[in-house]
Amino acid sequence: MNEKKTDTVVQTTVTDEDQNDQGETISQGNGDDVEKKPIEEMSKDELIQELEKIQEKADKYYDQYLRSQAEMENLAKRTKKEKEDWIKYSNETLIKDLLPVMDNLEKAISFTNNQNPLDAIKEGVELTLKNFKDTLIKSGLEEIEALGKPFDPAYHHAVSEQISKNVEQGVILQELQKGYMLNQRLIRPAMVILSKGDPEKGDNH
Repeated sequence: MNEKKTDTVVQTTVTDEDQNDQGETISQGNGDDVEKKPIEEMSKDELIQELEKIQEKADKYYDQYLRSQAEMENLAKRTKKEKEDWIKYSNETLIKDLLPVMDNLEKAISFTNNQNPLDAIKEGVELTLKNFKDTLIKSGLEEIEALGKPFDPAYHHAVSEQISKNVEQGVILQELQKGYMLNQRLIRPAMVILSKGDPEKGDNH
């Protein structure tokens, strides 16, 4: 009885070992799940096969690198050309709008052959100035109000002060040069003369 039990145990143990061997065999045949052999354990054919795989990947990555480089160069060339064209033609719209101004100046010069050349020139200059202002306004130019307004250092540049009986102190008495803004940005402050007020009324401190 004891001998039979012993044989059964031995047989069971051997069966378990056989299953482990089969499991290892299945695992070894499962593609990417298997760890690669160390190079020193590979055969010549395995080494050649491994090198061919590495070379194939290297060629693929190098081809991708060359394509990326070509795309970057094309993008740089295209961007450079677009920038050059933008600089070259950035004032095209403004120049087109200024052409009527030049036309009016030419007309004013041609009118000098009339009997009243001064009147013709004056009329031509006035028309030209109007067209010129209209063109700049379309481009975002805005005139700064100054005359009769309280002094604002953000928009006005005072060059002097004068006594005035009619204008309060700190109010702009005279505008020497107009100031302008372009699309809400100050490009030139108005050059002005301020009123010091009337000393007799105590406006001048």
